[in-house]
Amino acid sequence: MRLILQRVASASVAVGGEVVGEIGRGVLVLAGVEHGDGAVEVAAAADKLAGLRLFEDEAGKMNLDAAAVGGAFLVVSQFTLMADLSRGRRPSFGGAAPPDVAAPLVDELAADLERRGFEVATGRFGAHMQVELVNDGPVTFVLDL
Repeated sequence: MRLILQRVASASVAVGGEVVGEIGRGVLVLAGVEHGDGAVEVAAAADKLAGLRLFEDEAGKMNLDAAAVGGAFLVVSQFTLMADLSRGRRPSFGGAAPPDVAAPLVDELAADLERRGFEVATGRFGAHMQVELVNDGPVTFVLDL
């Protein structure tokens, strides 16, 4: 599983011009699922996201997690994160899990964060989405599980 984490002042995702998910301050999570990912990777991702200190304290240090600042999560599936660009000029997506495997895992990641008390919004799996964000910092991290 590969996650791109962006600390945001706000973020939204739209499908066909209709906003299907939006948050204020928090973390935009672009989630790519690869072959072999399962419940273990989802649980590890949720644990990491819930406790990751991405937000600044009064001294300007990244010492606060999302719960400490009332942050939310916008979880958006993005199979292109699993692309292999090492050969040729066209990305290969052979490493990406098929939709029937990936969709429930992305849904479970969002559900796990909700169970932990976070506000969570999502995109729509498999849809052509437009993601808008105000990256706060900018702060962006790559998390491979």
